Amino acid sequence: MLTGRFARQQRLTQASEFQSVFANPCVKQGDASMLLLGIKNNQKTARLGLAVAKKQLKLAVSRNRFKRLTRESFRQHLNIIKGFDIVVVARSGALRKTNQELLDLLSKNWHILSKKCEK
Repeated sequence: MLTGRFARQQRLTQASEFQSVFANPCVKQGDASMLLLGIKNNQKTARLGLAVAKKQLKLAVSRNRFKRLTRESFRQHLNIIKGFDIVVVARSGALRKTNQELLDLLSKNWHILSKKCEK
């Protein structure tokens, strides 16, 4: 049952986990708002890591909004992206996007990422 929580087993928590994704991603997908890096993992669930730099999104409100929308979209698309470790890197273009635009972009990027990494 989905509780709507972002459980610990759905997160990349260790620096080594982030490094493995950054070092050799099987897919890089992004635009001016965000960059998604993904690799296959040997688990049944997808795991998400967020890299939201203060340099890119200066206000805490903006950083928190980006993270909240990314986590929500991740939860909604778990069935598409299961078996992947994904890091989402925020870019300054995210400031100019509405919530709906960001959610649409994320949805599109989850689909592209899963198809590219399947190959």
